[in-house]
Amino acid sequence: MLTLNDVLEAREKMKGVVHQTPLEHSQTFSNLSGNNVYMKLENLQKTGSFKVRGSFNKIMSLTEEERKRGVIAASAGNHAQGVAYSGGMIGIPCTIVMPKGAPLSKVEATKGYGAEVILHGDVFDESLEYALELQRQRGMTFVHPFDDLAVMAGQGTIGLEILEQLPDVDVVLCPVGGGGLLSGLAFTLKQLKPSIQVYGVESAACPGMTAALRHKKPVVIASSDTIADGIAVKKPGNITYQYIEKYVDGVVCVEEAEISRTMLYLLERNKLLVEGSAACPLAALLYQKLPFTGKKVVAILSGGNVDVTLISRIIERGLVESGRFVTFTTVISDKPGQLNKLLRIIAELEANVMSIHHQRIGAKVLPGQAEIHFSLETKNQDHIHQIHQVLLKEGYDVEFFQ
Repeated sequence: MLTLNDVLEAREKMKGVVHQTPLEHSQTFSNLSGNNVYMKLENLQKTGSFKVRGSFNKIMSLTEEERKRGVIAASAGNHAQGVAYSGGMIGIPCTIVMPKGAPLSKVEATKGYGAEVILHGDVFDESLEYALELQRQRGMTFVHPFDDLAVMAGQGTIGLEILEQLPDVDVVLCPVGGGGLLSGLAFTLKQLKPSIQVYGVESAACPGMTAALRHKKPVVIASSDTIADGIAVKKPGNITYQYIEKYVDGVVCVEEAEISRTMLYLLERNKLLVEGSAACPLAALLYQKLPFTGKKVVAILSGGNVDVTLISRIIERGLVESGRFVTFTTVISDKPGQLNKLLRIIAELEANVMSIHHQRIGAKVLPGQAEIHFSLETKNQDHIHQIHQVLLKEGYDVEFFQ
């Protein structure tokens, strides 16, 4: 059984190693959600994620014999870095099994902390199965990413910090995958303040905890790809599920587009870089997935380890959705001055040309014509509509893409 004393002892072990992360008020998200919103910035934690709390507490709880055998873990990235960092702090050899599609930045960071990294499986659950097989072969000590009382106690230290930083908090929102963070957090908060509400938020592409609560036990689910890779777990933990069922007030799901928009919003308005998992709690607030308003709410921004290529795609998609970037094609007469005429119209409409692709061969292109593909920087959706209407009026047959 997990006890409050376990969480308090975990905090003592972490002193000088794990940060007490800031709790910042967000006027932007408060205005948008109708609640008084605070953000617990675990994206600023050591290794870029809350995971170091649980992994460090677990490793510090091992016997001398267990440490000598070395440790092994499975992770999509953040637990890997937490275990590698923690093991490196006290000189324990670490082996980490990660999915083949794990973000390169997380793989390299894990290696940088001194761990041996093995890429195996397409999803976390396959990596976990292989790590357990290696653990049996090599006799190493397994550090589970979530289904472990010491790990849960470590994650529960976030709850201690929240209640010290904001004693009158009403609701705490937390991403959930395997359940280590949500179970440890909810247990700690409810022990100290029973009136508090705690909600889990997961990706609709991989709703493992929702399925577990519906079936009254953890079950293996089918899942789709999700940008919230840190919580893409097909089957939650058996231990974590028991605590979540008892202490958590509800679990809701958010869609992929909602997660990516929230990531972009945090980057643009709050200057915070967070991963998909970390954006889920605020996405649930923004898109009204939760049954309350007017509350003092803390959202756990669980990590900030984002692959740079994903950041680029999220920004590009966000620009398209907000009407700040558009592409279109049209066919013009292949004569001197015709392209210049079209460019002049676009300039008068105050759109910025990002790129032009010019070709004379195509299914829609007749002899003596040229097809032009434009990418434009625009102001908003109304601006795009204005450009479209003017070009039609000027006699251009245009096809817009968004």
